Amino acid sequence: MEYRQLGKTGIYVSRLCFGSLTIGPAQSNLSIDDGAEVILKAFDCGVNFIDTAKLYKTYGYIKRALEISKKQNIVISSRSYDYTYDGMKKSLDEALHALSAKSIDIFGLHEQEDVYTLKGHHDAIRCLMDAKKEGKIKAISISTHNIKAVEAASIMPEIDVIFPLLNYKGIGIGDGDAKGMENAIHKAKLNGKGIYTMKPIGGGNLIGEVEKSLKYVIDNQDIDSIAVGMQSENEVIANSMVFEGKEVPSDIKKTLRNTKRRLLIDWWCEGCGKCVERCSMGALKIVNGKSCVNPDLCRLCGYCSTVCPQFCIKII
Repeated sequence: MEYRQLGKTGIYVSRLCFGSLTIGPAQSNLSIDDGAEVILKAFDCGVNFIDTAKLYKTYGYIKRALEISKKQNIVISSRSYDYTYDGMKKSLDEALHALSAKSIDIFGLHEQEDVYTLKGHHDAIRCLMDAKKEGKIKAISISTHNIKAVEAASIMPEIDVIFPLLNYKGIGIGDGDAKGMENAIHKAKLNGKGIYTMKPIGGGNLIGEVEKSLKYVIDNQDIDSIAVGMQSENEVIANSMVFEGKEVPSDIKKTLRNTKRRLLIDWWCEGCGKCVERCSMGALKIVNGKSCVNPDLCRLCGYCSTVCPQFCIKII
């Protein structure tokens, strides 16, 4: 496994980052023990970097894995939607308590959109700067689906690490395409920011092109690490081998191809109906202002996700 420094932070991370959202209650909802086993398999494969967030409710999985492994070099990145000083302080303290940790490597602002949302989080950033001085965190981050937020954060001295969305089809980018995000990332990298990206498989919508999708971001030298959501040990093994440039064994490929998947509509769906119009199978309809899927009709083609303006549709 390759390791790189995140920008100028002094934090060295594996090129493959374990995205913990997938094992948690919002998606696969594994038990704490089962989720911890998936994380432990990632450790065995050389992964030393875990992405989480207050929203994901996955601190328990990470704590259990750390207790079992006794590893000391694991890098954790988390974040919160809080915009006030006190709110951010509370979220950071909650994370430290939940993880039984004295410090967290990276903590930041969740889902920023542009320079205006960043300005609106001034007090939260001030809290994180104080936490950095106190040794509670080592680096301040933002996560985003938007090119404009990457551009704005790239010139902010307070921000050390940027966590943007990128996949080869640009699925989920809120204000542009993959090329535009690549350009913004490149500029941020030139400005010394640590870069790790999310959604290389487009929230599961590129599941039929996993290796192609992963190689697209792996080959981008501006990216220090790539967070991939993984819910099974076989997924961890397969992804690790792709990152190491190795051929994934045919039996693991077959198992993953035969894994039962489902379409997930996230809670923030606004019921715009664009996915319903796009679905040629009639598998989607609006119920009580939200899109709902009929699994008997859905063929998991992922076409609906390409028209969703809120990136609500995932295949897990």
